Amino acid sequence: MKRTASANWQGTGKEGKGTVSTQSGVLSNTAYSYKSRFEEGIGTNPEELIGAAHAGCYTMKLSFLLSGAGFTPENIDTKATITLDNGAVTSSHLEVTVKAAGLEQDKFAELAEDAKNNCPISKLLNAEITLDAKLA
Repeated sequence: MKRTASANWQGTGKEGKGTVSTQSGVLSNTAYSYKSRFEEGIGTNPEELIGAAHAGCYTMKLSFLLSGAGFTPENIDTKATITLDNGAVTSSHLEVTVKAAGLEQDKFAELAEDAKNNCPISKLLNAEITLDAKLA
Protein backbone atom coordinates (compact mmCIF):
# COMPACT_ATOMS: atom_id res chain seq x y z
CA MET A 1 0.00 0.00 0.00
CA LYS A 2 1.20 3.49 -0.82
CA ARG A 3 -0.30 6.83 0.12
CA THR A 4 0.64 10.21 -1.31
CA ALA A 5 0.74 13.81 -0.21
CA SER A 6 2.05 16.84 -2.05
CA ALA A 7 3.27 20.33 -1.32
CA ASN A 8 3.66 23.48 -3.38
CA TRP A 9 5.70 26.53 -2.34
CA GLN A 10 5.95 29.91 -4.03
CA GLY A 11 8.46 32.55 -3.01
CA THR A 12 11.26 32.78 -0.48
CA GLY A 13 11.36 30.72 2.69
CA LYS A 14 10.29 33.60 4.92
CA GLU A 15 7.98 35.63 2.68
CA GLY A 16 6.62 32.83 0.51
CA LYS A 17 3.57 30.69 0.98
CA GLY A 18 2.64 27.12 0.31
CA THR A 19 -0.07 24.50 0.33
CA VAL A 20 -0.21 20.82 1.21
CA SER A 21 -2.68 18.25 -0.10
CA THR A 22 -3.35 14.59 0.61
CA GLN A 23 -4.48 11.76 -1.62
CA SER A 24 -7.69 11.34 0.41
CA GLY A 25 -8.59 15.00 -0.04
CA VAL A 26 -8.76 15.60 3.72
CA LEU A 27 -6.14 18.26 3.11
CA SER A 28 -6.68 20.08 -0.16
CA ASN A 29 -4.43 23.03 -0.85
CA THR A 30 -4.20 23.65 2.90
CA ALA A 31 -2.12 26.75 3.57
CA TYR A 32 1.20 26.80 5.38
CA SER A 33 3.82 29.51 5.72
CA TYR A 34 6.82 30.67 7.70
CA LYS A 35 4.43 32.24 10.20
CA SER A 36 2.34 29.07 10.63
CA ARG A 37 5.51 27.06 11.16
CA PHE A 38 7.72 29.27 13.29
CA GLU A 39 5.32 31.83 14.74
CA GLU A 40 1.55 31.80 15.31
CA GLY A 41 0.26 32.29 11.77
CA ILE A 42 -2.83 30.79 10.19
CA GLY A 43 -2.38 27.41 8.52
CA THR A 44 -0.73 24.12 9.27
CA ASN A 45 2.92 23.07 9.36
CA PRO A 46 4.94 19.89 8.84
CA GLU A 47 5.55 19.34 12.56
CA GLU A 48 1.84 19.57 13.37
CA LEU A 49 1.12 17.04 10.64
CA ILE A 50 3.81 14.69 11.97
CA GLY A 51 2.24 15.02 15.42
CA ALA A 52 -1.21 14.16 14.07
CA ALA A 53 0.21 11.19 12.17
CA HIS A 54 2.13 9.91 15.20
CA ALA A 55 -0.83 10.32 17.59
CA GLY A 56 -3.21 8.61 15.17
CA CYS A 57 -0.86 5.77 14.33
CA TYR A 58 0.11 5.11 17.95
CA THR A 59 -3.52 5.14 19.08
CA MET A 60 -4.58 2.61 16.47
CA LYS A 61 -1.58 0.34 17.21
CA LEU A 62 -2.39 0.45 20.93
CA SER A 63 -6.02 -0.42 20.18
CA PHE A 64 -4.90 -3.49 18.21
CA LEU A 65 -2.54 -4.54 21.02
CA LEU A 66 -5.21 -4.09 23.70
CA SER A 67 -7.72 -6.10 21.69
CA GLY A 68 -5.14 -8.80 21.02
CA ALA A 69 -4.51 -9.07 24.76
CA GLY A 70 -8.23 -9.52 25.46
CA PHE A 71 -9.16 -5.96 26.44
CA THR A 72 -11.73 -3.79 24.71
CA PRO A 73 -10.59 -0.18 24.65
CA GLU A 74 -13.58 2.02 25.47
CA ASN A 75 -11.57 5.17 24.81
CA ILE A 76 -7.99 6.10 23.91
CA ASP A 77 -6.87 9.75 23.87
CA THR A 78 -3.36 10.49 22.61
CA LYS A 79 -1.49 13.77 22.27
CA ALA A 80 1.82 13.96 20.39
CA THR A 81 4.10 16.93 20.97
CA ILE A 82 6.71 17.39 18.26
CA THR A 83 9.80 19.43 19.13
CA LEU A 84 11.59 21.36 16.38
CA ASP A 85 14.94 22.64 17.63
CA ASN A 86 17.58 24.38 15.52
CA GLY A 87 16.04 23.19 12.27
CA ALA A 88 15.63 19.53 13.26
CA VAL A 89 12.77 17.48 14.67
CA THR A 90 14.37 16.30 17.89
CA SER A 91 11.53 14.43 19.59
CA SER A 92 7.96 13.27 19.62
CA HIS A 93 6.45 13.00 23.09
CA LEU A 94 3.30 10.88 23.38
CA GLU A 95 0.76 11.32 26.18
CA VAL A 96 -1.98 8.69 26.30
CA THR A 97 -5.00 8.02 28.49
CA VAL A 98 -6.86 4.74 28.11
CA LYS A 99 -10.14 3.44 29.47
CA ALA A 100 -10.45 -0.35 29.24
CA ALA A 101 -12.28 -2.57 31.72
CA GLY A 102 -10.05 -4.98 33.62
CA LEU A 103 -6.78 -3.54 32.34
CA GLU A 104 -4.15 -3.34 35.07
CA GLN A 105 -1.23 -0.88 35.18
CA ASP A 106 1.57 -3.40 34.49
CA LYS A 107 -0.12 -4.83 31.40
CA PHE A 108 -1.09 -1.34 30.23
CA ALA A 109 2.51 -0.09 30.58
CA GLU A 110 3.77 -3.09 28.57
CA LEU A 111 1.26 -2.59 25.75
CA ALA A 112 1.71 1.20 25.69
CA GLU A 113 5.48 0.78 25.34
CA ASP A 114 5.06 -1.86 22.62
CA ALA A 115 2.82 0.51 20.65
CA LYS A 116 5.33 3.36 21.09
CA ASN A 117 8.15 1.22 19.73
CA ASN A 118 6.27 -0.51 16.93
CA CYS A 119 3.67 1.76 15.39
CA PRO A 120 4.68 2.52 11.78
CA ILE A 121 5.17 6.26 12.40
CA SER A 122 7.47 5.59 15.38
CA LYS A 123 9.50 3.38 13.07
CA LEU A 124 9.42 6.03 10.33
CA LEU A 125 11.03 8.59 12.59
CA ASN A 126 14.15 6.42 12.40
CA ALA A 127 13.73 5.40 8.76
CA GLU A 128 15.99 5.51 5.75
CA ILE A 129 15.09 8.45 3.53
CA THR A 130 15.33 8.06 -0.24
CA LEU A 131 15.06 10.74 -2.88
CA ASP A 132 14.46 11.17 -6.61
CA ALA A 133 15.33 14.76 -7.56
CA LYS A 134 14.54 16.37 -10.91
CA LEU A 135 15.25 19.87 -12.11
CA ALA A 136 12.49 21.31 -14.30
